[in-house]
Amino acid sequence: MRIVIVDDNSVNLKLMESLVRRAGDFTPQVFQDSAQGLAWVLDNTPDVLIVDYMMPPPDGLEFIRRFRAVPAYADIPLLMITADHEKNTRYAALESGANDFLTKPIDSAEFRARLLNMVSLRRNQKALQDRAAWLAERVAEATVEILDREREMITRLSRAAEFRDPETGAHIQRMAYYSRLIAEQLGLSGEEQDLILRAAPMHDVGKIAIPDQILLKPGRLDDAELVIMRTHAEKGYEILRESKSRLLDLAALIAWTHHEKFDGSGYPRGLPGEAIPLEGRIVAVADVFDALTSERPYKKAWEIPRTLEWLRQNAGGHFDPACVQAFLARLDDVLEIRRSYQDEVLSNAHL
Repeated sequence: MRIVIVDDNSVNLKLMESLVRRAGDFTPQVFQDSAQGLAWVLDNTPDVLIVDYMMPPPDGLEFIRRFRAVPAYADIPLLMITADHEKNTRYAALESGANDFLTKPIDSAEFRARLLNMVSLRRNQKALQDRAAWLAERVAEATVEILDREREMITRLSRAAEFRDPETGAHIQRMAYYSRLIAEQLGLSGEEQDLILRAAPMHDVGKIAIPDQILLKPGRLDDAELVIMRTHAEKGYEILRESKSRLLDLAALIAWTHHEKFDGSGYPRGLPGEAIPLEGRIVAVADVFDALTSERPYKKAWEIPRTLEWLRQNAGGHFDPACVQAFLARLDDVLEIRRSYQDEVLSNAHL
């Protein structure tokens, strides 16, 4: 227990030091110079502070004010010693941050009782702080566990969609990382970037509800089949919506909106411009880029230059221009993701 005594009177200082030592297993830190004492306590956190009122500058009131100005010192017990019986002096000390008073001449029994009360208060404060820190650590651990479970659920649902549509094995990996790149370039927070990375793989989970003869058709869909295929956006939203999880809520939003177009010609609701949630606009660019540059049963993969030019031409129509610009600004990173997450190395990839 670190007890500090500050008093310019050497006789009083020695008396209080002796009383502190006799009150328990304490070794007080004593200062006759108030400026030195203040400098020391500002660098070394005390547990109990005993300060005389009448001292050369800084006097007791100024000492307390400067001590309490440190946020971490707001609750440290502080006992003021004063020979002044005036109420105004006590009021000023209380307003400055003193917790208790002791009037000179010092009564040894009263001093001991007040000191031990403050020591007990400080020990209780520390016990509460330790308990709060322990609880915060447990909450953090529980939060990590919950997030891990959410991510596992996302991964398993994404795999379920992959089993229905095997050609898209590495697609969800690549487009998720593309989405995070765009989010980062747009200035979203690290937490928001991570949420998009984790939620984006669920963008096509609604395909689970699409009949095999349409989903696995080795060729282009006719108009009637296309209408059914497009229901996967709403079905994905229905699967994921109304969750208490921020991650699943965002996944539902992305599933619902990543096929909307900036000019309002997309589906399922024909939302225009910024009426489309930003996350949906981000994933739209990432999803289409990867789809165009990937081979499908009904088409060959486009070359990168052709795809980039197509993105530029469709900025403001199909896509949010800001999202296209952000994507193009990170092209080197995009190409590195393409190299790292090919279908043949998917088994080694982890979100």
